[in-house]
Amino acid sequence: MSQSAKQPNRLAAGGCVDRNHTLNFTFNGQAYTGHPGDTLASALLANGVDLVNRSFKYSRPRGIVAAGSEEPNAVVQLGASEAAQVPNVRATQQALYEGLVAHSTNGWPDVQKDLMGWIGKLGAPFMPPGFYYKTFMAPASMWMTYEKYIRKTAGLGRSPTETDPDIYDHMSQHCDVLVIGAGPAGLAAALASARAGARVILADEQEAMGGSLLDSRECLDDRPAGQWIADALAELERLENVTLLPRTTANGYHDHNFVTLHERRTEHLADSAPSIEGRRQPRSRLHRVRAGQVVLATGAHERPLVYANNDVPGNLLAGAVSTYIRRYGVIPGRRLVLTTSNDHAYRAALDWLDAGHDVVAIADARETPDGELVEQARARGIRIIPGSAVIEASGSKRVTGARIARIDREAFKVIGPVETLDCDTIASSGGYSPVIHLASHTGARPSWNETILGFVPNTVKGVAAAGGARGIYPLADVLADGADAGAKAAASQGFEAVFETTALPRVPAIREGEACALYQVPHEKTTLRAPKQFVDLQNDVTAAAIELATREGFESIEHVKRYTAMGFGTDQGKLGNINGMAIAARCLGRSIPEVGTTVFRPNYTPVTFGAVVGRHCRELFDPERYTAMHQWHVEQGAEFEDVGQWKRPWYYPRHVNGRLESMHEAVVRECRAVRERVGILDASTLGKIDIQGPDAREFLGRVYTNKWAKLAPGRVRYGLMCKDDGMVMDDGTTSCLGENHFLMTTTSGGAAAVLEWLEMWHQTEWPELDVYFTSVTDHWATMTVTGPEARKPLAEITDIDLDRESFKFMDWREGNVADVPARVFRISFTGELAFEINVQANYAMHVWKTLFEHGDKYGLTPYGTETMHVLRAEKGFIIAGQDTDGSVTPEDLGMYWAIGYDKPFPWIGKRALSRSDTRRTDRKQLVGLRPADPAVVLQEGAQIVFDPQQAIPMTMVGHVTSSYYSPTLESGFALAVVKGGHQRLGETVYLPMADGTIHEAEIVGTQFVDPEGERQNV
Repeated sequence: MSQSAKQPNRLAAGGCVDRNHTLNFTFNGQAYTGHPGDTLASALLANGVDLVNRSFKYSRPRGIVAAGSEEPNAVVQLGASEAAQVPNVRATQQALYEGLVAHSTNGWPDVQKDLMGWIGKLGAPFMPPGFYYKTFMAPASMWMTYEKYIRKTAGLGRSPTETDPDIYDHMSQHCDVLVIGAGPAGLAAALASARAGARVILADEQEAMGGSLLDSRECLDDRPAGQWIADALAELERLENVTLLPRTTANGYHDHNFVTLHERRTEHLADSAPSIEGRRQPRSRLHRVRAGQVVLATGAHERPLVYANNDVPGNLLAGAVSTYIRRYGVIPGRRLVLTTSNDHAYRAALDWLDAGHDVVAIADARETPDGELVEQARARGIRIIPGSAVIEASGSKRVTGARIARIDREAFKVIGPVETLDCDTIASSGGYSPVIHLASHTGARPSWNETILGFVPNTVKGVAAAGGARGIYPLADVLADGADAGAKAAASQGFEAVFETTALPRVPAIREGEACALYQVPHEKTTLRAPKQFVDLQNDVTAAAIELATREGFESIEHVKRYTAMGFGTDQGKLGNINGMAIAARCLGRSIPEVGTTVFRPNYTPVTFGAVVGRHCRELFDPERYTAMHQWHVEQGAEFEDVGQWKRPWYYPRHVNGRLESMHEAVVRECRAVRERVGILDASTLGKIDIQGPDAREFLGRVYTNKWAKLAPGRVRYGLMCKDDGMVMDDGTTSCLGENHFLMTTTSGGAAAVLEWLEMWHQTEWPELDVYFTSVTDHWATMTVTGPEARKPLAEITDIDLDRESFKFMDWREGNVADVPARVFRISFTGELAFEINVQANYAMHVWKTLFEHGDKYGLTPYGTETMHVLRAEKGFIIAGQDTDGSVTPEDLGMYWAIGYDKPFPWIGKRALSRSDTRRTDRKQLVGLRPADPAVVLQEGAQIVFDPQQAIPMTMVGHVTSSYYSPTLESGFALAVVKGGHQRLGETVYLPMADGTIHEAEIVGTQFVDPEGERQNV
């Protein structure tokens, strides 16, 4: 079988593909062949594949339109295995490789016989712009059903359900000059900067650098453009101060010339990244580049014309036709009709003729086209129809003809008879739009340039646009502009940049006629009644939708965008935005600059989550933190729970009578050990922040609700911290280590947030305060010895006097424990006599084991976080984040004793506590709950009602925040927040459960054990 039979649209010669080697791939289950150098799109066209997808909203047949990142339709799903699935890949940017497997993202049961297409045909009148705002509103009970099917039909592609086998990485780089785009302007800019000695990074999103030169008909220095590209790249590769990054998209431009570059390192080789010399290669890399100067040489996108049925497969951009013929050796049809408003599009017709195929006609919207390319077309016998345009494409799954008529652009109407031409391909060009996306990321609004009929970027410090990116299109001018931008960028960084114009290649000037403004082609029928004229092909936005949006009162282009979805999704308005703005302007009776443009945000094209995450995944995504005694806990068979990033012992099950204790049994045993004898807890995970400076005491008074001015060295105080809205943020004890030196403890999960909070207030609000913060959480290991006999084991291994009178509750002392320097704090989170021992973490295991050597005879028992929660809840001690939820004030908790309203400085949250809302008496307040049935342990999160007989929906008046079984009380008990709870002690509340049962509970105080606090003071 001949090659042409295998690939019917592959030309016998030409292009940059390697015809000596064949690559096998499949698309929608069908086997095809291509060559190295192909993209998936060029290989599909070579094989005569017209239909590549179904449209997003109407499920219409769609074919390939473009040849680069602006492609709206050929968005495919890649991957032979489930783990290798990659959604939303543009076929025009995916290099072909052996064994590539691709599928259309839309179409059921398949793209050829799509049942959703009938919905698009029959339901289109019922799906105008914003229909989702107007329908599915009633009955409300059906919304879950609506949502299920809407979500099933929405979206492009699917995420993999198995673990990605590949690795990704990040790289942070600095350079003097970052050049984005390696077309003629970018190459000239890079050469100028590099020759001056500047460190240069040159990035381009295509497989090969060269941009528009890769399919250019022009010569440089009387040689084909490809030879100049090779020479330029060879010089840049030799220079040590230059980094070349092909297959790299600048996806985001951020403040201070910080640019993120997404490099597709091995995605052109296989489904999964290969290993080289036994080392796995990253599939892609995210470069985080800080540049001294940025040159945007991003070029321009060709605009399609908007006419009826312009989405039928076989409608392509004129420039894409040239690219497929000249770069890939592929002709996407047999008979071509070109419709254009400018000279440059004539290249497509000339290239089509050179490939040996028929050009039926060129419909030129200008009355007197007269450029050199026009003359070449006439000389070669191509029929040119002036003052005309294709007003409608014929065909369903492939173009079968073009309807052409004379048009009056100013009056927006058809003024002549319609002629139907037989063809299978329509190429269109409405001019070019500079690629201003990255410049827009800076926040600078682009300006309309009437000469080029496009928006150009405004001046931003540290960045310069060059060539097509600022509306310069003649090749000689593009090269000169790029070289000038590169030289100036290097000079701004202190390099002597002298780039002689003689160093630029000679490019013969081509005389071009003036382009005309044509965005939407009129039809015999009105826009609303004509066949669909698509503006945004990816999002199925039509000219009629934009016209309807303006009729419904949407005048701001940003509102039109959001109402119609124009420029949404992965497309970001690359092809359709200018046309859409022009249509809106016509409908509103305004000019395009008056209507303005939408702005763009990262990402320019989709970026895999793998590249965003880099190596911060799996075990590195959320690193596990271990205390110094972790191995001991493991050896004792502890079960662990995650607290923040810490692995904390949850409970210690023992083998009893040949079986392992349940959690309930272990917790009961541990609770009794603490209440009756002595227990020990690894509390090393508590956040610890060292605070020093002459103004440390003043600072504490501002961030805590209570007073700190008179806390003496050697003393400890409990503190509550509020957000500026008056709601409790965190709590903990802070110890005075010296007159200007404090140690603050925080919750285990809140340590980082509290440190950030302190730094923010210091740096932004109170920079005059002389105070410094250092996280020392990892430096100190903490062991809490607690229970009636807590003094006994500790006394045997310390030189600190533990006597009740000399070492009082809320004191701390310094001394040796097990011959290790230590700080010992007499504070309690259990309500029992307790000592918190802090030692340098490297010595913690020694101290821990020594405590057990001396504590066995006293029944020293390790206990975990579950037991800790039971013990603290019995005393009414809160857990921030569990008993508080961002809507609870200190007064709601009943902690009036911890609020210093008379402090001289308005501490954080004080003003918020004076608001009428925070003064309400019916706020949810913390109370205790004692179930009527002692065997019941209420569910945490269970809702509370006052009237169990009330009809559904019942009035919820609170919920359970903490609930446990207490072996001390021999019953279940709970903490809860209840509306007006402080005034409802002794009342009964009810907790309806999902299974229909209703529990009763009495509202009681929060302290269930030792409310007088005698045990902790012994």
